[in-house]
Amino acid sequence: AHERQWTGGAGQNFRRKGCYHEMETTDPPASLVCREVRDRRGRVYRVGESDVDLLGRRRIWMVVLPWLGMTGVGCAAYAFFAAQNGLREAHAWGGDLWGESLFGPTVLWVSTQVAVALPAGRLRESGRLSARAAMTGGAFGILVGCLALAFAPDLVVACLVFGVVGGAGAGLVHATCLTLPGKWYPERRGGPTGFVASGCAFGAVPFLLTALPGPGSLLERADRPAVLTLTGAAVCLAVAAAGWPLREPPKNWWPPHPDPLVVPADPVARRVREKNPPAVRHYAPEEAARTPVLWLMWLCLLGAAGVTVLDVCLLAPLAREAGLGDSIAHSATTPAVVAGGAGLGAVGALSDRLGRRTTLTAACLVLGTAQFGVLLTGRAGGLPLLVCCAAAAGLAGGAVLVLVTAMAADHFGENHSASAYGLLAGAWLLPVLVGSGTTAAAAGVRDPHGAFLLAGCTGLACAVLALFLKAPGRPDARRIVPNPHPLGEEMA
Repeated sequence: AHERQWTGGAGQNFRRKGCYHEMETTDPPASLVCREVRDRRGRVYRVGESDVDLLGRRRIWMVVLPWLGMTGVGCAAYAFFAAQNGLREAHAWGGDLWGESLFGPTVLWVSTQVAVALPAGRLRESGRLSARAAMTGGAFGILVGCLALAFAPDLVVACLVFGVVGGAGAGLVHATCLTLPGKWYPERRGGPTGFVASGCAFGAVPFLLTALPGPGSLLERADRPAVLTLTGAAVCLAVAAAGWPLREPPKNWWPPHPDPLVVPADPVARRVREKNPPAVRHYAPEEAARTPVLWLMWLCLLGAAGVTVLDVCLLAPLAREAGLGDSIAHSATTPAVVAGGAGLGAVGALSDRLGRRTTLTAACLVLGTAQFGVLLTGRAGGLPLLVCCAAAAGLAGGAVLVLVTAMAADHFGENHSASAYGLLAGAWLLPVLVGSGTTAAAAGVRDPHGAFLLAGCTGLACAVLALFLKAPGRPDARRIVPNPHPLGEEMA
């Protein structure tokens, strides 16, 4: 393997200059050996620097801190959904243009998140936008959005400021937090990515619990503008504090162990390498967009997101139709959200062992099968089974997002994983946009049984699509033909 070596120091920054690196430091620390090696396909790995050398702390902090950032985004989003009815009454907002549930701010929030993901990823990869700056800017954007909802006297102004500024802030935080752990754990990114994604659901838990209908509901007695103000301030401080220590690893960085060019001796590590081999090379966004596998991922993610959004919209009406009551119908939705977050870390770690494509196929199968289970249990009126099916659907829907995000880095490389996420973000957020801004959800309520049947078939179709998600540039082992004329001993 080709190898290039230089010496540096802990915590130093390296600037590429020609074929070598020029060190910039004012306090020379202990000597550190760093080298670049190439595998047989030409991919470059930068090895020799540990996470402590680069960060001054263990890389687990690059998982815990993004989890806190994702929790803040989930908390801000669900604070709006929980307080929207009180905001309409407090400000005397009206108008049929935005709907009875203030879908206008939701549409703008989601649209801005989609629009921000790709440019933010390109800026981060070029070095013009650091992870710290993205998190800090996103934190202040969320704060401004919450303050606009709390105090803006005009509905249009509140929608524009909350949807555009707050949505851009949430998009910056979401894109940064979800893609950063995979760069620090290139050898097993599934578990860290899943754990970080679970923060969005955990941020919703306080508002899901306090929003239970009834005379004792905390949100019914609370001052909604005050709730949004306090939530925005708390989220801003938490996200900015979590983003301040965040750092990007150097390009092509690989941890000192395991060696990227040697088959690991440990059977567990060897199985992880075999099931999720590194990308053949780092694909630029334009190159990734020209590969069919990216758009197959997009379609798979689109179908899974549509099924998940349909569950959120129609689960409560189905429970009410079965005669379970409003409070029980709401309690059937809460486990779906909580389970969708609680199990994501375990699903990501499982994908490291079993393979990303295998786990994604199983998750889509569970998502599709759970729709039929929700329909049958809803007709029978059995609450325990309905809650179990809803929780399974929520877990599977969230798992698809995690697995596709990790698989994109597996297929196209870590150097451009933020841009790859930006290309795929629209597939996950588009169903939220369509379900919030049109009458699709209301049309589905009139026929929930047919909608759940369609959702189940869509989940099974996503499982079929997942079987074709193969990394570009890697030859298929079944198509490799052995040499019919091997070298004999007399020719060796």
